[in-house]
Parts: sequence; C-alpha cells; structure tokens
Amino acid sequence: MKLYGMEYLRSKLGRKYTRCKRRYDFYEMKQKKKQITALIPPEFRSIALSLGWCSKAVDSMADRLQYDGFDNDDFRIGEIYTLNNDDVLMDNAILSALITSCSFLHIDRADGYPAIECIDGRNATGIIDPTTNMLAEGYAVLESDEYGNAVREAYFLPHETQVYENGKLADVLEHDAPYPLLVPVINRPDAKRPFGHSRISRACMAIVESAMRTMLRSEVGAEFYSIPQKYVVGLSQDADFNNKAASFSSFLNFTKDEDGDVPELGQFSQQSMTPHMEHMRMLASMFAGETGLTLDDLGFTSGNPASFDAIRASHEQLRLACRKAQRTFGVGFLNAGYLAACVRDKKSYDRRAFAGTKTAWSPIFEPDAAALGALGDAVAKINGAVEGYIGSRSIYRMTGIKGESNGL
Repeated sequence: MKLYGMEYLRSKLGRKYTRCKRRYDFYEMKQKKKQITALIPPEFRSIALSLGWCSKAVDSMADRLQYDGFDNDDFRIGEIYTLNNDDVLMDNAILSALITSCSFLHIDRADGYPAIECIDGRNATGIIDPTTNMLAEGYAVLESDEYGNAVREAYFLPHETQVYENGKLADVLEHDAPYPLLVPVINRPDAKRPFGHSRISRACMAIVESAMRTMLRSEVGAEFYSIPQKYVVGLSQDADFNNKAASFSSFLNFTKDEDGDVPELGQFSQQSMTPHMEHMRMLASMFAGETGLTLDDLGFTSGNPASFDAIRASHEQLRLACRKAQRTFGVGFLNAGYLAACVRDKKSYDRRAFAGTKTAWSPIFEPDAAALGALGDAVAKINGAVEGYIGSRSIYRMTGIKGESNGL
C-alpha cells in the first residue's frame, strides 16, 4: 500500500481530535451547555447541570464485554496479555473504542518481552488495511505536556518504529513483525468508515442536550412551584408596602383607607411540574430506543424487578450490539497478540497461522438460578439424544460458571 507519511497522519489526527474530544466531554459530563436566553432569568443561566445518559450508554455495554482468553491458543497469546494486566488493558481498550469508535494497542519491547499499552482515539491514527484490519502505517502521540502539545511521538512502519522527541528523530526501534506495532480496536466498522462508529452517536448527544434544557426549565419552574406568586388588588396609592417583607414567618398588615375599602389578596395558580417530567420521560424513551437500553436503566422505574428472561428480552438490541462488538474487538485483540508473538519470538509469523485462534468472552447476561435449571434440562436432553454433544467448555461459555473437576 501507498505510504502517506508522518505529516499527513499528524494532520489527519488533528482533524479528528475535536470529534473525539466532544464525545469524551459527553461521556465525562463536561459538555458545554447551550444557553436559553428567551425566557430564562439571568440568575438561572449559570446553574451547573449534568446528565449521565451517555455514560450509561457506554458503561452498560462495556461492563458486559468481558474478555476471557483465547481458544486454540497455540502461540500462547493469552500469556502475553496476562503479563500485561489483561483485566485492565482490555477494559481500557473497550471503553475507549466505544467512546471514540476506535482505540489502539501499542506494542513495545520492555526488558526483552512485549509490553502492550492502550492509546485512546484522540492520540493515534493510521492507514488501515481493510483485509486484515491492521495498519499499513500508523502515528501516535506517546507523551504530551501540560498544555496538550506532543512531546514524544511515534511513526509506525512494518519492521520498525520511529520515535520522535520534540519534533526530532530520537530512536529507531527495529522488530520482526510484518505490520506496524500499532493495532486498532474498532467498534462497528463498515466499508465507508473503516475506523468504526462511536457508541455516543449524534442522536444521543442531541437528545441529552434537549434533556438538559428541560432540566433547566424545570429548575426555573420549581421556584414558582415551591413559592406561588401572590398579588394585591385595590391597595391605596399612599400605602407603604414592602414586597420583600413577605415571607413564610411574617404577616402583612393591611388597613382600610379613608373610604373604608379593603385590598383584595390573591394567588396565581400553582405551576405544575408534570409537563417537565413527561418531557424528560419522552426524551428518555428516545434515548433508550437509540442505545438499546430501557427506561429502568435511565432512572424511570416501570415495575417490579424482572426475571433473567425478561431482562434479556428487554435488552435484545443491547445483546445484539454486544455480540457485534465481541466480533470486531476480538479481531483487534487477536491482531495485537499476533504481532506481540512476533516480537516475543523474534520471528515474522504468517498471519494465516493464527486463523484458528479465537477470542473468548464471558456470557453477556449471567443466568439466574431459574435459567440455570432450564439450561441444565436442555443440556441433559440434547446430550441424551447425541452423547457428549455439549461439553463442559460449551456450558462454561453459556453460563460463565467454571467447573471444579476440569479446571475451567
């Protein structure tokens, strides 16, 4: 493939940085609030509001994607990940990929053994090979100063990695891997966008912004809801009336004027908070439909606690999205393990030798006792018809329960 060079990749990363940062702002609930100046009093415009729906959309999926090693691991890839704190490394890569659509695994040799670290989508990019989902060349910011300026950069090529410090070439690290030691972990790639799509879509961000405006309106309405506005009709022009003296613990004294007339006191009808709550519920329904969540997940309780089957049925869209993510993330983890094995063994393996190795995952939904009983009956019937058709490993993949006798 054609090499574009480091300068091109640096400019490409700069064009994508704002998009990635915006999604991190929504995940961290630091997005800028759009001001409503039409009817909102100035005193309410500086109220700090936050809404964690985008965080919930990402975390609800990331928490269900639990890496569980490799099947048919003839090259001991799982051992490399274990020595690189796979429980933390995988979670970081999955979370960053869901937020920015793509994260990267950087492979380096530390003390003669492959060291793998995760780089989020704001600090790395490259030119992807659509056949293998690995990079033809890559670029990453390895270290930045307190102002966000790149201090240490790396340009990745097959068989070598060029390290730059303060814009000058500092070192060239040669290796035996036939691809750059920067591997993308991609969420929902397609032919048009090979680096995938973010879990925080434009629709999610628009719905959250609308919900925050509704929260601001409800804050203003709550003031009139808690202290209804009152009025006085027929007060004499010569009367000394101090509006600020009216409070819950004080009384106002009105006397008759020279004609014997008495002022009439009244109160405006109390404002209802119901329209704001209904609007928030409508927005929550829209967000739930966009992300595969339920209203219960977003804080709107709808009934009694559901069973395992009911939870799984209500999260069918989320389950399918997790299955898709397992397939695409598994390719990235396998590619990184393949290159790490080349670095460890100092040998340029053929990628086809790893075709039988598959990334294993824990069950997306852990069954409860009732589901385990039904599953046990089904396994017994199937094995009764075809002896040994479902073994301990298959049962473990369905339940997540490790057996004692077989060491799973």
